[in-house]
Amino acid sequence: MKKNALIAAIVAAFALAGYQLGKRQAAPAQAPAAAAEGRKPLYWHDPMVPGQKFDKPGKSPYMDMPLVPVYADAGSDGGVVSISPRVQQNLGVRTALVSSAPLPATVSAVGNVAFDEREVAVVQARSNGFVERVLVRAPLEMVRRGQPLAEVTMPDWVAAQEEFLAVRRMQVGAAPVLLDAARQRMLLAGMSEQQVRQVETGGHVLARQVLAAPRSGVVTELAAREGMAVTAGAPLYRINGLDTVWVNAELPENAVAQVPVGTEVTARAAALPESELRGKVAAILPQVDAATRTIRARIELANPGGRLAPGMFVTLSFAPRQRQAALQVPSEAVIRTGTRSVVMVEEGTGKFAPVQVELGAEAGGQVEIRAGLQAGQKVAVSGQFLVDSEASLKGSGQRMAGPAPLAHRGEATVEALDKDEITLSHGPIATLKWPAMTMSFKLPRGGLPLHVAAGDRVSFEFVQQADGSFQVTSMLPAAGPAPAHQHGDSK
Repeated sequence: MKKNALIAAIVAAFALAGYQLGKRQAAPAQAPAAAAEGRKPLYWHDPMVPGQKFDKPGKSPYMDMPLVPVYADAGSDGGVVSISPRVQQNLGVRTALVSSAPLPATVSAVGNVAFDEREVAVVQARSNGFVERVLVRAPLEMVRRGQPLAEVTMPDWVAAQEEFLAVRRMQVGAAPVLLDAARQRMLLAGMSEQQVRQVETGGHVLARQVLAAPRSGVVTELAAREGMAVTAGAPLYRINGLDTVWVNAELPENAVAQVPVGTEVTARAAALPESELRGKVAAILPQVDAATRTIRARIELANPGGRLAPGMFVTLSFAPRQRQAALQVPSEAVIRTGTRSVVMVEEGTGKFAPVQVELGAEAGGQVEIRAGLQAGQKVAVSGQFLVDSEASLKGSGQRMAGPAPLAHRGEATVEALDKDEITLSHGPIATLKWPAMTMSFKLPRGGLPLHVAAGDRVSFEFVQQADGSFQVTSMLPAAGPAPAHQHGDSK
């Protein structure tokens, strides 16, 4: 027993000595790590809730992300934000170069097929009469040029024909003059030259007149019914040709200048996936849709075989004229507040500053910068809302007066859109602990830079206004399909 107790005491002594030695060696190892940072945080905070401070690191109670340290020298440059590489990685901050090049030359849009209103023929009753027989009896029937449509009896024509034939049978010296007058009466009654010649050569009255299709196409209006009385000028058929069709496309205001009349267009229809159709912009209609702030472009497409039918949707790619080189950044780099546009510019390793910019044309996910930046600078293209929130905490002169509103983000499906509001069915909003629901948001004063329509999937950011309403500040096409969740209704 004494021997076992002695052995246990020796083991305990060695263990205690090892523990003390480990403590002395671990302390110097931690010191260089702290020294490597070179700065001591004043406090930690969540960039999405900049007014709340914490005295130690950890996970934010508001969002599923680590707290960000704030250093004593972080606010010395008038709004410049200092973020360590480790924190940048945690926030997902990515940057892109400000480049000088022509904006992407392709403008895309979706349009719907419509009849070419210049290829319309109307079949009318040329005199008072009665419809005896209807040969084309249903709307939307295809007809060929010269195809009989209906048979009509016109008493005025019958009387004029009988008078002409009676004069021709007369054997008097004035017969040629009377014959010309009788012939003229048939023309004045509405008969065509061909019908008059038919009476002259046949020598008998044409009791019924056959109304024929003046062109090939589809019957879009039918007013003829057997037994009905008609008056001169009454429309009986309307025929639209299908040799060419119009495609009406809604374009954002800032894209109209890039696609003048004559711009070549490539079209693809879901009903004809193997075909690529080509046409040109025939007209830019001088009217702006007050709700969507878009302008309608009319594209003329050849339609061999009549394969495109009115009402079909087609995807359009415009090939505008080559632009001159211009400064540009990714569209997602721009923070639109509704009254100004701001980008977060990198000013050295881990330092960002908000800069107000003037925007130009936008295409292909890139936006032109007319003022505020220089080629070669770097701007944040993701995580910039977190950096912008931090910059607002520093009191940057580039930001709007007063504290910046908290920005929230999510993905949604557009349900409705008008001049001042957009209705979205969005997924859960983690920063507000909202479930999925359908609700309305205010639009920024300048409208949305992205052309959206009901049914589109979008990623969006929004803020809460002083009056408690919510306003969209940025919107981009969503990367994926709609999640499989049930939408609720906002109260």
